[in-house]
Amino acid sequence: MSAPRPALAVEDLTVGYPGPEGPVRAVDGVCLHIEPGDALVLLGESGSGKTTVARAVLGLPGRGARTGGRIRLGDTDLRTLDERSLARVRGRRIGYVPQDPTGSLDPLRRIGPQLTEVLLRHRVAPGRRAARAAVPGILATAGIPDPERIAGSYPHELSGGLRQRAAIALAVCCGPDLLIADEPTTALDALVRGQVLDLFGALRGEHGIALLLVTHDLSVARRTGGRVAVMRDGRIVETGPAGQVLSRPGHAFTAGLLTARPGELR
Repeated sequence: MSAPRPALAVEDLTVGYPGPEGPVRAVDGVCLHIEPGDALVLLGESGSGKTTVARAVLGLPGRGARTGGRIRLGDTDLRTLDERSLARVRGRRIGYVPQDPTGSLDPLRRIGPQLTEVLLRHRVAPGRRAARAAVPGILATAGIPDPERIAGSYPHELSGGLRQRAAIALAVCCGPDLLIADEPTTALDALVRGQVLDLFGALRGEHGIALLLVTHDLSVARRTGGRVAVMRDGRIVETGPAGQVLSRPGHAFTAGLLTARPGELR
């Protein structure tokens, strides 16, 4: 019996951009995979290429980008899809949580109608009434207390932590196979940061969602668990279980990061 496919498999990914002196390669030969319900943390300094990898998986590498390699979501080869098909995958099979939740939330609309629209757009709910009825349960799944009140609130009426949870609710409301979170805790205090990371763990454990988390923060990588891939200059220099990589690194670059910057990698 053949082994099941990983939720995400990236093979020899390259991403280049035009530069004044010729193409500049931002990602060079990246390979990674994530099983359903598992987490992979892309850890590295600013400019290492980790966000470029995440955006390439989303099919949004940026203007002028030239990409190579293979990106598979389950049985789907994402690099063979046209933009219309990719748009259906984004939100339905891949959820995205940005660093700033205002990137996901419409400031002029209440939270409930925003969720309703996503459910209808991806045909997860059979109609508007069913979509509206599903909203409180989705917000509760994202760890939001008093979901009825929050559904009727505008984003500016919520705390930073609640806005981030609402953004997570939008990202997972269609039951995606993969959740991509790009520096999702940077603007949060320590208590809320821990709660959001615990929420990611619950979504993985209870719903089998695979998590690709981008961060420069060693404490976030440790708390997330799963596996860690350390990036430097567009390449992955070390991959392994979080506990092993962050306590007994096998690569000199990783060891240097841990020694020089025991907290955050700026």
